[in-house]
Amino acid sequence: MTHEQCKHLLADLSDYLDGQAAEEVCAEIDRHLAGCEDCRVVVDTLRKTVELYHDLPQPELSDAAKARLYAALDLSQYTGRTGA
Repeated sequence: MTHEQCKHLLADLSDYLDGQAAEEVCAEIDRHLAGCEDCRVVVDTLRKTVELYHDLPQPELSDAAKARLYAALDLSQYTGRTGA
């Protein structure tokens, strides 16, 4: 496998792992992974990381923390305020 083929794989990796990649993209990635140990390790590690993250309990943010986050992201419309 060439380095360019590996870089191309990474561009679609998130959609592939989320099950949102087109069928032909999935087939291309599967073919690549069959012959590229390095990418297989990356994909397996990322897949396990995502699984572990989804298994964690979701943290609760206080209203004050949400307000600071929304303000930092300039998302005041989500706090019910009209902004200044």
